[in-house]
Amino acid sequence: MPHSTTSPITVHKLAKPEGSTIDFGAEIRGADLENVTEADFDVIRTALYENNVILFKNQQNLPPKAQYELTRLFDPAASSYGHGKTLDAKRSILHPDLKTIPHQPQVQVIGNGPVASFEGLENITLKHPHHKTFHKEPISVEDDRENTRFYRWHMDAALYHLEPPKVTSLMAVKVPKTEFQTLRYDDGSNDRLSVSRGSTAFVSSFKMFDLLSDEDKEFARTTKVQYAPHPYIWMSPARSRPDGLGMISDGLELDYPSLPPIEEEKIKILPMCWKNPVTGQLALQVHPSAVQKLHLADGTIMDDLEQVREIVHRMQRPGIAPELVLGIDWEEGDMAMFNNHGVLHTVTGSFLPEEVRIFRQCNMAASEPVLGPET
Repeated sequence: MPHSTTSPITVHKLAKPEGSTIDFGAEIRGADLENVTEADFDVIRTALYENNVILFKNQQNLPPKAQYELTRLFDPAASSYGHGKTLDAKRSILHPDLKTIPHQPQVQVIGNGPVASFEGLENITLKHPHHKTFHKEPISVEDDRENTRFYRWHMDAALYHLEPPKVTSLMAVKVPKTEFQTLRYDDGSNDRLSVSRGSTAFVSSFKMFDLLSDEDKEFARTTKVQYAPHPYIWMSPARSRPDGLGMISDGLELDYPSLPPIEEEKIKILPMCWKNPVTGQLALQVHPSAVQKLHLADGTIMDDLEQVREIVHRMQRPGIAPELVLGIDWEEGDMAMFNNHGVLHTVTGSFLPEEVRIFRQCNMAASEPVLGPET
């Protein structure tokens, strides 16, 4: 990394949409992302952990290697893609959504439509994740073009064997600009939100924690979450709630004999609260779709899956209220980076088969465990 004592980079809070109360998100200006000095990275790292989502504009000429190298600066000992080789498992719900760049395997291609050639990938068809493949009761076909849902709230993590990536970068290469959609929660609340088609939605897990009662904060600080082994295969027959915040308990998850071989020591048991390494704030950081058990402070293991899901949903749901959601209205050349230990995110929207959309995503399995509330 080139050495410099000063940096030209400036940090600017994102403008809030009308009615929004979000307290995170910033645009970073003046950065040369192919020549990041130590002083530059100090500014970028602090901005990310203080704002949790940062946006660089006009990065259309940034190559995948530079995207990877910038992402890796947040965890220099990390090197392999955050999901490892689990994407190769055909039964994984993640398998259809990502394609690996051959010359930069830590960077994945996501999007929609037919692509003749891109970064060494030839004649590929990208498929934007649509909630009809994941939600139990999707929006009707007739309403689908004008309306959408949160697809699946998550953090980027294998949640089996590998540690959750610290940071994810997401680059908009090609963006079809069309009319906005109405995002419906369809959970009896009548909550809704206007989003650009294909907007990536973010919520702050720090705000999610702050909204808890004192009793729930103590529960969150002292509880650990056990995730299912091979979670994206385990959950594949099950279906999601309409708000995208966890699964409906219909008993459809795969039993252990139906999963790939399970190594007990690779099952992830993580704190319910993760600490921001710069601000010290606590985030209620739980992947609601992959959770299986809760380990309580008194040693009790709560293993009633429906009960576990109800507790997690009750605690997280206030944090995805419409006024707390940051929806990025992507422009070509935008690159977002986000604190994967402090926000949840989800895709939204639906595209026609011929609408071509290309994004590059990069994250790496962390080289060390997450920071819990006591660390």
